[in-house]
Amino acid sequence: MKVVILVGGRGTRLGEETVVKPKPMVEIGGKPILWHIMQIYAAHHFQEFVLALGYKGAIIKDYFLNFYSLNNDLSVDLRTGAVEVHQQHREDWHVHLVDTGDQTLTGGRLKRLREWVGNETFMMTYGDGVADINLNDLLAFHREQGRLATVTAVRPPARFGELDLHDGTVVHVAEKPQTDLGWINGGFFVLEPAVLEYIADDQAVWEREPMEALARQGQLVAYQHHGFWQCMDTVRDVRLLEELWSSDDVPWKVWP
Repeated sequence: MKVVILVGGRGTRLGEETVVKPKPMVEIGGKPILWHIMQIYAAHHFQEFVLALGYKGAIIKDYFLNFYSLNNDLSVDLRTGAVEVHQQHREDWHVHLVDTGDQTLTGGRLKRLREWVGNETFMMTYGDGVADINLNDLLAFHREQGRLATVTAVRPPARFGELDLHDGTVVHVAEKPQTDLGWINGGFFVLEPAVLEYIADDQAVWEREPMEALARQGQLVAYQHHGFWQCMDTVRDVRLLEELWSSDDVPWKVWP
């Protein structure tokens, strides 16, 4: 089953980080967050990826063209140019790198991949969010529901601690509790090819008209993920993910 990852956005809220590189190439623990996302899928045996490129897509192409050498030890004979690869760590991935336009929006990027997804069920997510989600359970849920689209619903942690007050006195302090404002779109979709018919053109935003139309027609269901989920929208998010990666127990590291 193919996994589509939308990696063409600009990530303007990350400031200087995305002036020189696309958002999915911002590093966590020395690896692009895109690598972390792909590892999550590969851990569940989904290893064929279609990357919808846009802003600075050449940098992502260059990364995968050099992936083998970047992830192994090398000996280089500067006299002859001969290269010897040591350890030969290999990811068993098949990666399609598809230019979907610099100005194309999320729905448009997805629609441009029609020939790549074919007539089979496929997965789709964004290039900036990680989770400890069981993707096999997600797929089983999608098949049980029999609808065109399944979105993973998450309840992210609040950005600030919560004070429980009684008559002006603090009776309890909860440090960054789970938000009670409802479920949000956490990415990690399972989709049928027919969803592409709901997308008008390059300027369609997947999260607006297409998803809204699917919902009105009863064709969109939510898989509720109660575990860890974190997006990377801001510099603060990058720092949080870096701190977690440096900890003894990385929440989204579901691979060996």
